[in-house]
Amino acid sequence: METMTQELRLLPADAHQRLEETYQSEAPRLLARLRRAGRTLEDAEDLVHDVFAETMESLPVVGPIRNLPAWTNALLRRRLIDAWRHERVQEAAGETDVVEETLYEIIAGAGLDPQDAFIRDSLVDALNDALRALPPAQRRVVEAQVFGGLTFREIAEATGESIDTLTARKRYALRNLSRALKHWIDE
Repeated sequence: METMTQELRLLPADAHQRLEETYQSEAPRLLARLRRAGRTLEDAEDLVHDVFAETMESLPVVGPIRNLPAWTNALLRRRLIDAWRHERVQEAAGETDVVEETLYEIIAGAGLDPQDAFIRDSLVDALNDALRALPPAQRRVVEAQVFGGLTFREIAEATGESIDTLTARKRYALRNLSRALKHWIDE
C-alpha cells in the first residue's frame, strides 16, 4: 500500500486528469470501433472498461506517455486480437452456443413470458417441426451437438467429415431454424 502511495505521488499531477479526458474523448470512438468489428454493445463496453481499468492500474508507468489516446487504442487492439484468438480456439474445439439458450433469447426478445407454459410448449413444438424440416445432414449435426452433447471434433471423428463442413452445416441449420421461427419473433 505504501509503495502504491509513493508511486501515485511520483505521477505528474495531471496524469489522472489526462486519463479522464482520454476516457471522455476516446471511449465513444472505441465503442464504435468494437461494434463495427462485430461485438455486441455489452462486449464492447466490457472491453473498453477493461482497457481503461488496466490503464488506471498502470498509471505510474503510463502517466508520462505523451499520446495516451494512441496507447489506449493500441491496448484495445491487442485485447481485440486476444478475444478473437480465444473465440477461434473455442470454435476449433467445437464449443458452440446451445440451441436452448437461443430459444430463450427468442422468447425474451419477443417479449413473451418464458414461464408461460402454453407459449413455451407451442414454441417447442414449432422448434421440433423446424428441426424435422431440416435437411438430414444439417439435422444430424444439430442433434449430435444439442442432444448428444458432442463437439465438432467428436462428430468429425465419428463421421469422417471435416470440422469445417460440420460447422457450415450447423450454421445453415441455425439460419433455417431462425427463418422457420421468424413468426415467433415478429409476433
